[in-house]
Amino acid sequence: MSRAEAIVERLHALHPKLIDLSLERMERALAALGHPERHLPPVVHVAGTNGKGSTCAFLRAIGEAAGQRVHVFTSPHLVHFHERVRLAGTLVSDAELTAALEEAEARNAGEPITVFEITTAAALLLFSRVPADLLVLEVGLGGLYDATNVVARPAATAITSVSMDHMEFLGDTLGGIAVEKAGIIKPGVPCATGQQAPEAAEAIARIAAERGAPLLVRGRDWRCDATEGGGLRYADARGALDLPPAALPGPHQAENAGIAIAALRAWNPSWLTDIAVARGVAAAEWPARLQRLRGALAATLPAGFELWLDGGHNAGAGLALASHLPSWRDRPLHLVVGMKQGKASGEFLRPLIPFATSLTAVAEPGQHLAMPVEDIVAASGGVARPGPTVAEALARIGREEPPGRVLICGSLYLAGEVLKAEAIALA
Repeated sequence: MSRAEAIVERLHALHPKLIDLSLERMERALAALGHPERHLPPVVHVAGTNGKGSTCAFLRAIGEAAGQRVHVFTSPHLVHFHERVRLAGTLVSDAELTAALEEAEARNAGEPITVFEITTAAALLLFSRVPADLLVLEVGLGGLYDATNVVARPAATAITSVSMDHMEFLGDTLGGIAVEKAGIIKPGVPCATGQQAPEAAEAIARIAAERGAPLLVRGRDWRCDATEGGGLRYADARGALDLPPAALPGPHQAENAGIAIAALRAWNPSWLTDIAVARGVAAAEWPARLQRLRGALAATLPAGFELWLDGGHNAGAGLALASHLPSWRDRPLHLVVGMKQGKASGEFLRPLIPFATSLTAVAEPGQHLAMPVEDIVAASGGVARPGPTVAEALARIGREEPPGRVLICGSLYLAGEVLKAEAIALA
C-alpha cells in the first residue's frame, strides 16, 4: 500500500458514511484550501450512468492529440488509487498525492467529510497548481450533489447514457435519476448528451431550458455513426468529419466519442482541429472496457482462446455489451460474471445470456462487496455454473468448453481484481 492509499484508509474515519450526497462539506473544505476550484484550467464536466469513463478518455485523447496539457479526474480506480488523478498528461505521483491529501486533511481540521469529498478536494488543489489547458472532470455519483459539482462555469458539460443504477441514492425513476445527472448543467454552458430514453431526455431538456444552457442532443443536433469501412462519421451544424475506427471497441463507443466531440465543438477552443479529433478518436485508451488481456491469465487458457475484460455492471451496460456480441458470433462465447451486491444482476445478464455458450458465476476473495455466487446463479435462471473464482472458472473452461472468447464482466471491482492478478503474476 502506498503512502497516499494509507492516508485514504485513515480518512474513512472522518465520516460514518461512504456516500452522503451534499455539497456543504465540500464547499467548507474548499474554502479552507483557498478555493482551488476557482483557479482551474477550462473544465469539461462529464456525468451519466454508462460511458462516462470512455467519454473522458476520448476528451483526453483529443486534447493531447492537439498538443494540450490535460488534467483528468475519474473514479473509481481499478488497481491503484493514483489512477484517479492525471496531472498534465501524467499519473499523479505518490509524493504529490500524499502531500495534497495531507494538506486537505489538515485544513479540514477533523470536520466530517466523506473520503470521496476530501480526495476530490485534494485533486482540485493539485489541478489548480499544475498548469494545464484542459481539465476532464468525471462525476463520481449522480451530479447535482456530487463533490465534483463545485465548478461554477465549466467550458462545457456532457451527459452520457442514463439508466437505472444507484437507486438507493438517486431515486427509483429514470426521470429522477436524470434530474440528478443534469445537476451539472450550468447557465449558458453548452451540454452535449447522448441518446436517452424519453423520460430521461425530457428531464435533461427541461433543466437545460430552465438554465439557458444550449443542449446538443444526439440524433437532433449531432450524429456519430459507424461507416461501412469500419470508421466513424460525425456530423453537426458545423459540418461532417470522417474519422478512423474508435480505439475503444464496441458500437456504443461511437456515441461516447460523439458526445466528446460535440462537447468540444460547442466549447470551440482555438486548439481544436479536425486532425486532433481524428487522432484522438483513434488513440483513446481506457482499461476494462472490452479490453483484450494478453498476459498471465490469458496464458492459462489453451490455444484458440481469447480473454477479454469489461467493467460494465448495470442494465444499460448489459445492453451496450450485447450490442457488440453479434460481431462475436463467429466463435463460442464464454461469460465469466462477478457482480457487486445490490446490483440488478438479472437485468445485466438478460441481454447477454442468448449469446453465451457457457456462463460462469464468480466472486473473487478481494472483490469489494462481491455478490455471492449463488445469487448470480439464481439471477441467471440457473444457467450459470459456479466458478467460484476467476482462476477456477478459466481452468474449467479451458478443460471442458470449445475454444472461443472468454469475457470476464459484471463489476469494475472484479475488473480491478483481474488486472491486479495479471500484474502480480507478471511481476
